[in-house]
Amino acid sequence: MSSRKIFTEKKAEDFLKKEGFNVIKRGYIKKNEKTLKFEKEIKKINFPLVMKVSGEKIIHKNIIGGVKKNIKNYKQALKAFKKLIKIKNCEGVILQKQIYGKEFLLGIKKTPEFNHVIAFGKGGADVEKLKKVSFRVCPINKKEAEELIKEIRTSKLNEKEKILIVKNLIQLCKLIKKYPKISELDINPLIVKKDKALVVDARIIWN
Repeated sequence: MSSRKIFTEKKAEDFLKKEGFNVIKRGYIKKNEKTLKFEKEIKKINFPLVMKVSGEKIIHKNIIGGVKKNIKNYKQALKAFKKLIKIKNCEGVILQKQIYGKEFLLGIKKTPEFNHVIAFGKGGADVEKLKKVSFRVCPINKKEAEELIKEIRTSKLNEKEKILIVKNLIQLCKLIKKYPKISELDINPLIVKKDKALVVDARIIWN
C-alpha cells in the first residue's frame, strides 16, 4: 500500500510557515462556518482579497474556477464564498490579501537519477505555457542559485529581489535535507515585491 500523502495549499502553507518561510497573510473559513467567523476572518485580512477553494482532493483550483480575485467588499466576498463552497470536494475557503509583484515558481522533485532536484522559473497560472524553468541537483550554493535566476532571464530583478530569491532557493534545499521524504514541493507563485518574497500558493507530496 502506498504511503503517499498530499499537503494541498492550506496544510502546505502552514508547514512552510512553521519552517520559517514568509507566507502571505491569510485566513480560512470552513464550508459550514457561521457568518460571525466569516466576518472575523475578513477583518483580519482586509480588502482587496483573493478567495480560493480548499480541499484535500482539489489540486488544480484555477481549472475548476476555484480562485476569485480582486474582491473589494463584503458583498463580493459573500458572493464568492457561496460559489466556491459549491465546488465538488470543497472543505473550506482560503482568504488571502491580494498583492501584486513579480511571480516565480520554486519547486523540488525527487528523481531516480539525481535524488532531489530544485526548479526555478517564471510563476503564475500560465507556468505550463511559459515553460521557462531551470533545474539543479540539491543542495545548491549561492552561486548556483544565482545561475538559476540568470538562466530564466529575469533581468528586471533588482539586487535586493535577487537576494530574496537566492535565500528562498537555498532554504528549500535545507528543508529537503531535513525532510527527505518530500517527493514533490511546489511554490507557485512566490511573489517578490520590494523587500519581501511571499509564498502565495504551495503544494507538497510526501512518500
